Amino acid sequence: MMIREAAEADFGAIWNIFHPIVKAGTTYAFNPDTTKDEAFNLWMNQPRRTFVAEENGEILGTYYIKANQAGPGSHIANCGYMVGKNAQGKGIATKMCEHSQEVALLLGFKGMQFNSVVSTNTRAVALWKSLGFETIGTLPKAFEHPQDGYVDAHVMFKWLAA
Repeated sequence: MMIREAAEADFGAIWNIFHPIVKAGTTYAFNPDTTKDEAFNLWMNQPRRTFVAEENGEILGTYYIKANQAGPGSHIANCGYMVGKNAQGKGIATKMCEHSQEVALLLGFKGMQFNSVVSTNTRAVALWKSLGFETIGTLPKAFEHPQDGYVDAHVMFKWLAA
């Protein structure tokens, strides 16, 4: 598997990953009815860079990296990761997160923050912890889960700079 910067031509494959995840409404605070054009803007235009994880010409996952805040907070990166349903459980999110930390340092970021890790997304919470992220805060009932109702969202952080 290789991770490379996404090209505009990759967005069809990215959309095929993005759409079912966002439509389910269980892990991302994007509107479940996000259109393809809106998704392109969110995933390809707004971030500083977007990447894909690819194997044998097939895009299996994607992530973006951007500044978490503007101005004095711009030294902290924020990322979003998505793995296609058929590729989950193969370590792709781990590899993308490790890659994103390297990219963050190359881009001059000093730390990385995830603003809303849904507490019911236990695989993600465990993965981020295994990669050195700490839960630095929990927002009670900050996410409206379609099956579980209002659930907590964690803010997770890792300092990257030496």
